[in-house]
Amino acid sequence: MKTFTVPTRENVTEANQAIFDTLKKKIGKVPNLFATMAYSKNALGAYLSLSGGPYSLTAKEKEVVNLAVSQANGCEYCLAAHTAIGKLNGFTDDQILEIRSGAVSFDGKYNALAALAKSFVGNFGKASEDAVNNFFEAGYNNENLVDTIILIGDKTITNYLYAVTNVPLDFPAAPALPATVA
Repeated sequence: MKTFTVPTRENVTEANQAIFDTLKKKIGKVPNLFATMAYSKNALGAYLSLSGGPYSLTAKEKEVVNLAVSQANGCEYCLAAHTAIGKLNGFTDDQILEIRSGAVSFDGKYNALAALAKSFVGNFGKASEDAVNNFFEAGYNNENLVDTIILIGDKTITNYLYAVTNVPLDFPAAPALPATVA
């Protein structure tokens, strides 16, 4: 497989250089996976528009989706990044492991959301009827369903990009799920 080098600011277009500068100011760095998107003159900006757009889900709910999808797709990079982001959003280490497993005991709504995300990924875009029904019974609505699907697509993009590029992790590695919940 081709080895991908993470591009530096000097190796990308002027438009992507401006995005790098903005990311560096906002979050202190340009994550390796984002930098890798800059191989394309358009992908990084388009992706950031998608991922940074408004959603009907809370920041914590977005992390539930990100963690469940990244676990289902086996993306070490996104698990590392979203474990860190999940902690910034108030989740504990144990809660993050539960979310990743798709079975959340500490919050019924998060459980339905994680199970739905896991079902979508595990069934190649065709969530089980039970997962969809549980999602609505937990209090979510049609807007939330559409936004959840968009978030699954968002996370699938980065999961797939990492799977083919295998760029170095620049977040602390996420712990493995215990064998009892994997």
